[in-house]
Amino acid sequence: MDLSMNKLSNRIPREIGGMQNLAHLSLRQNKLQGSIPDSMSSMVGLESLYLSHNNISRIIPKPLEKLHNLKYFNVSVNKLYGEIPSQGPFKNLSSQVFIHNEALHGSSRFSVPPCPTSSKHRSNRKILLVLFLLLAIAVIFVPTTFVLLWIRHRTGKRAPAQAESLSTIRTERISYNELLQATDGLSKSNLIGFGSFGSVYKGILSNGTAIAVKVFNLQVDVAFKSIDTECEVFRSLLHRNLVEVITSCSNLDFKALVLEYMPNGSLKKYLYSHNYFLDIRQSLSIMLDVACVFEYLHHGCTSPVIHCYLKLSNILLAEDMVAHLSDFGFSKLLGEDESDLYTKTLATFGYIALGTCHEPNRGPGRDEHLEL
Repeated sequence: MDLSMNKLSNRIPREIGGMQNLAHLSLRQNKLQGSIPDSMSSMVGLESLYLSHNNISRIIPKPLEKLHNLKYFNVSVNKLYGEIPSQGPFKNLSSQVFIHNEALHGSSRFSVPPCPTSSKHRSNRKILLVLFLLLAIAVIFVPTTFVLLWIRHRTGKRAPAQAESLSTIRTERISYNELLQATDGLSKSNLIGFGSFGSVYKGILSNGTAIAVKVFNLQVDVAFKSIDTECEVFRSLLHRNLVEVITSCSNLDFKALVLEYMPNGSLKKYLYSHNYFLDIRQSLSIMLDVACVFEYLHHGCTSPVIHCYLKLSNILLAEDMVAHLSDFGFSKLLGEDESDLYTKTLATFGYIALGTCHEPNRGPGRDEHLEL
């Protein structure tokens, strides 16, 4: 996994230790802070670990000596201090992988000062280390616990109102005039996205609920097929990482879907804008969200679903930065006899999966490619 040069900030999450089968991890040239988590010693399959050119501080965890498969390791240009581990994979490392840190010491072969030998000094150092760790735990976990409790308190208060609001929407039909009023007559100022088959507008209903209105371009013949496909797909799916279709509105001259509004926009905005950034925890969470929803689409449904239109602008982010998959206009529902192949080539050129034109009979593998 190479996440280098991505301007990632904050701490390396402790949960990363659960990736026990990961062989290569590069987080170099980011803005990571805090310490190297001890949990990384559980990544027994790790062969290379690059953490250079960050703002990582504190000591190099001694439990990393357990990583017997580790061959390449680099923590240069950081703010590390303390003793360099000398056993396990550290026996074969050169001094270059530790240069430009604050106060590392250890074996002479690492070109660092020797460790203090005075028992009194060692005792004082241990006491200071324990005090420092206790202070760090207090500084980190006390505010974090307070914030989590505050968020839970606010969520507990808002959740019933939001559920009641959405429940009201689902039990009432939304008329064409109500949609026009909610979007200021489909005003350009409320336009939040557009494509070959239609446009998406932000709207505010009379009860204050924010919605997204996907208006189809009826001048395009394929748009009718897209409407039918989305309705058919969403009628059979239910997953926390899918954009929810609240209702629909249709007459002879107008067809639209009323969708759950995603206030943080698309993943593309965060990856291609200088004004928005994702830290490493958010990045991992979004990757897991997308993986979970595709596992559900391919293997968790009665009839597997192939999305066929996976791109960054179709991965939308809710207020809590949970990723939601949208735009099922090109999707394909597979029957029991179609689980491995079908013959019709789906998706638009420019966003079509690599190899589709040459191997059109592939099934769920079509969703393995992401258009950036």
